[in-house]
Amino acid sequence: MRVQDDERRKELVAHWPPLLKNLLKRAPGADKFARLLDFVPWQPGYREHLLEMLPKNSVCAEVGVHRGEFSARVLKIVNPKELHLIDPWKYEPSNTYKEALYGGKTSRGQEEMDERYHSVRQRFDAEIHSGRIVIHRDFSNNVLGEFQDGYFDWVYIDGNHLYEFVRQDLTLSFQKTKPGGYITGDDYQAGGWWQGGVKKAVDEFVRDKPVQLVAIENGKFVLRKN
Repeated sequence: MRVQDDERRKELVAHWPPLLKNLLKRAPGADKFARLLDFVPWQPGYREHLLEMLPKNSVCAEVGVHRGEFSARVLKIVNPKELHLIDPWKYEPSNTYKEALYGGKTSRGQEEMDERYHSVRQRFDAEIHSGRIVIHRDFSNNVLGEFQDGYFDWVYIDGNHLYEFVRQDLTLSFQKTKPGGYITGDDYQAGGWWQGGVKKAVDEFVRDKPVQLVAIENGKFVLRKN
C-alpha cells in the first residue's frame, strides 16, 4: 500500500498544475497567471540534483528544448563548454499527441512552435554568437547521427516520449557519448500520454547495453556508459 500511495502522490504532483492551469484559463483575467505555470518546477528538487552529477566544463546535448528553461539551468549549474540544443519545434496534430506540449496542448499549432524556437534563439543570443550554444532545429536522429562517436560528455533526453523514439535516442546517445559519459533524461514513470514509453525503453536499455544505472529520482534517470 505504501508503494501505491507514493506512486499516486507522484502522479498528482505531476498532473495537478496542468489541471489548475486549465481552470485558470476559464477565469476572466487569469490567463497570464495560467501561462506562468509552464515555468514552475513542481517536482521536489526539480532537476538541479541531476545536474549536479554531471561534469563541469563539458560538451553536451539536450534533446527536447521546449522554451529553454532547462537549458538555462544547465548553463548555470553545469557551466558547459559546448551545449547543443536539439529540437524540431514541430507541431504534431495527430490524436496521439493530444496531451503533448507540442501537440494538443499547443493552442496555435505550428505558429506557436515557431515562436518558441525564436524565443529560445533570442534568450541565448549571446551564447550562440560565442559558440557556446549551438541550436539544431531538426529531429534528434538526424542531428545526433552527424556527430562522431564518443563526442559528448553527456546527453539529456527529453524529446518524443513514445517508446520507439526514446529507444532511438538512447541508442544514438550511447554511440555518441564517450566511455564514462552520461545518458540522462526525464519522465521515467509509468503512464502518461506516452504510456510508460520512457520507462520501458530505459529498462530495456539497461539490460541490453554496458551501462550503469546511477540514479532514478523524481522521474529522472542517470546512466553511465561503461
